[in-house]
Amino acid sequence: MINRRKTKQIQIGNVKIGSDAPISVQSMCNTDTRDVNATLNQIKELQNAGCELVRLAVLNKDAAAAIKELVKKSEVPLIADIHFNHKLALECINNGISALRLNPGNITKAENVKEVVKLAKQQKIPIRIGINGGSLAKSLENENLTLPEKMVKSAMGHVKILEDLDFDLIKISLKSSDVLTTVDAYRLMAEKVDYPLHLGITEAGTLKAGLIKSSVGLGTLLAGGIGDTIRVSLTESPVEEVYAGFEILKSLKLRQRGVNFISCPTCGRTQIDLIGLAKKVEERFKTLDKPITIATMGCPVNGPGEASHADFGIAGAIGEGYIFKKGEIIARVKEDELLDKLSEIINNSI
Repeated sequence: MINRRKTKQIQIGNVKIGSDAPISVQSMCNTDTRDVNATLNQIKELQNAGCELVRLAVLNKDAAAAIKELVKKSEVPLIADIHFNHKLALECINNGISALRLNPGNITKAENVKEVVKLAKQQKIPIRIGINGGSLAKSLENENLTLPEKMVKSAMGHVKILEDLDFDLIKISLKSSDVLTTVDAYRLMAEKVDYPLHLGITEAGTLKAGLIKSSVGLGTLLAGGIGDTIRVSLTESPVEEVYAGFEILKSLKLRQRGVNFISCPTCGRTQIDLIGLAKKVEERFKTLDKPITIATMGCPVNGPGEASHADFGIAGAIGEGYIFKKGEIIARVKEDELLDKLSEIINNSI
């Protein structure tokens, strides 16, 4: 069992972050925030995949204005991603945003920072300080510190600005495209503050490479009890980020949402299209929000026996397969009928 780091708790909309709250999964829309219909459609897709927090890029006044309509129609709490422009932050708060991603140190005038923080405090709007290892302030370049140490120092500078204004609804992220740098930065930060931490490997890459980097980095931190909310950053549909996030959490027994899929590797005993069948099983049931395990196994040797713990499963044979439930074979079906028969059995059983 993983003993999670104890933190302060904040709340974004109806989602609690930190302390004993479940680790939340979030993503970011890749639509133009000004296009309300397209953005709402993607928010709905993310929600259906299980996404609990959605971040939106707010690049200009029109995007900030669109937040008002988006907040009204979204069932998921929305976070405004803002850089440098304090007026956009003010408008987003007034338009009902649930949280900000905003580094106060990047707002040049102290009075502008105070104005944003005062309103955020009044409205109980948390602020995420987001540090990226690839875009640190030039003042840190010549310091005799490791990159993780520079990232933490940068974050602590932003934290001090907020704390000096008596603001503590803070969440922190320290992302790098390098896994070890990211892990070291979060570990250092976890020793310094008790604010909740948002985990991510930034610019992780395309689906395959990005999943591996993110799983290694986030998995290492989560297994050590660090992390209160996560985003798996992929050059891919944001919906895939959500599925990946939950798979990482499920693998560590930190969350249980939807189906747990297991399948065996192929080998010379396999007499069925195991790869194709496993993909079809996952696609058919990936939106089923039931905490069950479904197995797709290549042969009777690895079938009901090794996957006897699965709630439901398929064991392949020559041109056919066995469907089993809790290790007991309950049907023998032709290969092209396996998926539909499995669906029928599962739907009639849950």
